[in-house]
This record gives sequence, C-alpha cells and structure tokens, in this order.
Amino acid sequence: MRWIVLFFFGSTILAVLIYRWCPVYVTPLMLIRCAQQVKHGEKLRLKHHWVPLDSMSIYMPVAVMASEDQRFLDHNGFDFIEINKTIEERRSGKRFRGGSTISQQTAKNVFLWPQTSWVRKGLEAYFTVLIEFLWGKERIMEVYLNSIEMGDCIYGAEAVAQQHFGRSALNLTRPNCALIAATLPNPLKFSSKNPSNYMLKRQTAIMTQMRHIDVFPRKKD
Repeated sequence: MRWIVLFFFGSTILAVLIYRWCPVYVTPLMLIRCAQQVKHGEKLRLKHHWVPLDSMSIYMPVAVMASEDQRFLDHNGFDFIEINKTIEERRSGKRFRGGSTISQQTAKNVFLWPQTSWVRKGLEAYFTVLIEFLWGKERIMEVYLNSIEMGDCIYGAEAVAQQHFGRSALNLTRPNCALIAATLPNPLKFSSKNPSNYMLKRQTAIMTQMRHIDVFPRKKD
C-alpha cells in the first residue's frame, strides 16, 4: 500500500511538472470522443492545434474569465463564493449553476474523465491544487484555452478560430472571443459558427462583463 501511494503521488506530480512546460497535445476527452466515433462507425475527426498564449487574441482570456470565472486571478483554484451560491440554489430547488473554476476545468480536461462522480471530484480537487501551485495562472489559462472543447471535435482557441472564423486565434476580434466563450457551457449544443438568438444575447452579456476585466497578463520576452 505504501508503494502504491508513493507511486500515485510521484507519477501525478511528475505529470503536472511535465505539462508545466510541454504542450498538451491530447486529453482524455479527445480520446473518448474518438472512441465514440469509432463505435458509431464514423470517420475520425479531431481538430486541435496547440499555440502559446501569446499567439491568441488578448480578448480570448478576458472573454472566458467574463463567462466562466470572473475571480480567476483572485482565487487559489476554488471560488468559494460561487460554491456557496450553488449550494444555496440546490437547497432552494432552483436550477443551480456550475461552481467549477477555470483551474478546476483545466485539471479535469487534462488529467481526468468527464463523467461526474465523488472519486473524480476528489481527484479534480487534488489536481487543481497541484496546477495552481506548480503552474501559475498564465500556464493554467494557456492550457485551458488549448484543451477545452469548443465545438464538435474542435478543441482549443486556434482550432475553433480556423474552423468557425477562418482566421488564426491571434486575429480573433473581441466579439469573436465573446461568442466562443458563450458556447462553453455546452459547445456541442451551442455553436459559434451558426449562433442562435440566444447565443447572440449571451455574447452581448459577456462583452458587457469584459469591460470590467483587465487584459490578462502577457508573457514577457
């Protein structure tokens, strides 16, 4: 048992350290989606192009913070204000929001599987602490924007920019970024390529929130 515990902590910490510098070219969700395509006899489709944060529009991090995690730069991986709101909404029987931060979503996307369970939630918290401590905010944002699902078989800002807007992630406009961020609650249901009226309203709301969020720190040469 002692060796199992040592192997678990040693291997997971090593994996997090490796991804501190190395691009994340594939995630568990990408493999799951590919397996689903094979199971249904479909042609394999995987659009993913890793680019550094400096090769993305300065509005892309701002848009996802406005949409997903407005206290991203202030918390240490867990937004207890949102967690408490979620608990209260659950108790009152209302439709409750997701309380996951960008850090938690990144931990899940890179190291874990999508199905919710107490085991996965526990591991998600563990990996969230690790990446907050070993990566820092800029690296977390860089990995998040490169690995998150942004459409049908589309992962990351560069891929969705090319597939839906015909340009690079660096050349995405402020409205483009807000529209992409608007799809993130369910990128398989909502499309940034053919947005519905509901999506356009979300885009407008996100652009309003973006005014209150500073441009994300850029890497220095």
